[in-house]
This record gives sequence, C-alpha cells and structure tokens, in this order.
Amino acid sequence: MSVAERARPTARPRAALRLLGSELRLVAGRRRNQMGLLVLAAVPVVLAVAVKVTSGPSAGRGPDFLSSVTSNGLFVAFAALTLELPLFLPLAVAVLAGDAVAGEANLGTLRYLLTVPVSRTRLLVTKLAGLAIGAFWGVAVVAVVGAVVGIALFGTGPLTTLSGTQLSFAAALGRLVLVMLYLAACLTGLAAVGLFISTLTEQPIAATVATVIFSTLSLILDGIPQLAWLHPWLLVDRWLAFGDLLRDPVFTETVLQGLAVDAAYVVVFGLLAWARFAGKDVTS
Repeated sequence: MSVAERARPTARPRAALRLLGSELRLVAGRRRNQMGLLVLAAVPVVLAVAVKVTSGPSAGRGPDFLSSVTSNGLFVAFAALTLELPLFLPLAVAVLAGDAVAGEANLGTLRYLLTVPVSRTRLLVTKLAGLAIGAFWGVAVVAVVGAVVGIALFGTGPLTTLSGTQLSFAAALGRLVLVMLYLAACLTGLAAVGLFISTLTEQPIAATVATVIFSTLSLILDGIPQLAWLHPWLLVDRWLAFGDLLRDPVFTETVLQGLAVDAAYVVVFGLLAWARFAGKDVTS
C-alpha cells in the first residue's frame, strides 16, 4: 500500500471536519443569525426581571415552571425554554434551514461548493449536522442566559423536582444539560424538515416561512382533541416531555418516544432532501 493510499482514510475525516467547520463559521457569521441569538437571549432576561419586580407569577397563568422561579434561579432557564419552544426556537431553526441550501442557491455559491470537489451527499450531511449544532446553540443560549440571570436574581440551592424531591445544585445542572440535549434533538427533527423544503426552492425566505408554517400547523393539530390518533406522529407532540427529565427518578418513556419520532423525521426528511438534492440542477 502506497503512502498516498494509507493517508487517504485519514484525510477524509479531516476534510469532513474542515467542511463542517466552514459551515459553522458561515452560520455563526451571518448577522441575522447573531441578531436571532440576541432575541432568544432577551426572553429569559425579560422573564427574570419581570418576576423579580412584581410580587410573583399569577396563579394559573404561564408555564408550571414559572411558579418555581423565585425558589430557585435555575427555573428561569426551564420557564424560558417553555415560553420560546412554540415559536422563537422553531423560527430560529427555520431561518437556519432556509439558508442551508436555498440561501446558497440564491447567492450562487452552491455550484462553487460542489466543485471543491465535494459530493452532494457529504455536503447535505454537513448541512444537517450544522443545523443540529445550530439548534443546540439556540437552546443553549436560552438555557445558559436563563440560568445565569436566574441565579443572579433569585439565587440557587437544592432544586425541587416535579416529583417533590430535591436535587443538589450539581445534579440540577446535569438535568438542565439533559433538557438542552433533548430539545436540541427535537429541533433537529424540524431542521431536517426545513432542509428538505430548502432543496425545493432557491428562495430562503420561502423555505423559512414554509418551515414555520409546518411547525405552527403541527402545534395546532396537536391541540385538537379530536385528532388524538394523529398526535403521536406529530413532531411537536412530545416537545414538552422535557419536564419528565425533572422528575426523580427520571421518567424516560415519553422522552424516548419523542426521540424516536425525532429520529424518524430526520431519517425520512433527510432521505427526501437527499433524493431531491442529488438530482437538482445547480449549474445555472
């Protein structure tokens, strides 16, 4: 075996990492994405300050976590995630997904990417990986800012779980990380849908709007009791199951079901995106 042949298997992972790094720099460098992160970060700040300057959350209003904010600052992160999950976080993912392929095609840079040379499959996998990381970034910004502001305003200590038991601060941080990873996985399912839509058009705004419509329509359908038979198949149905990660012991059944649905959406819409992108004309 020649030196070049021995080096080739090592060069492939390095090339893949370079391509992913380039994709992440592109995502992080876009001004609208940076502004989007600022908007996501503003919600937990406004939430924490509003609770601090008032007598406390109103009974029966808002997410359940809101009533626990004043007892432990970490609940600001959980409450903010609950508030942003229906709209702001899906919108952020939709913007990233809309730019993934349609944005490149609109700017005329897509055909240059494919002359590096980079196979279309590798490029699409890199785009999906970048979207998954971008989804985690969005969730992490909300959670970290919420935790920092919450601890600064309300302090911390043992966290009372939804089962009534208490966790140490270190254990509570571990639960927060689990929640972040779960919600990032949920949003990756939506990112796969958005990636497929992004391969159907060269207008990133159209892809973004279509992805938001998909998310919003799923939430509407999930709220109709007469469609209970459809709910288990909806991407959004188990998004709020992250509350089960705050029980003691952790209730895993619904969370695992949610992860299975997320994985199915990633596989199905990832394959649809590949089937569309593999034959797409990007030479014009």
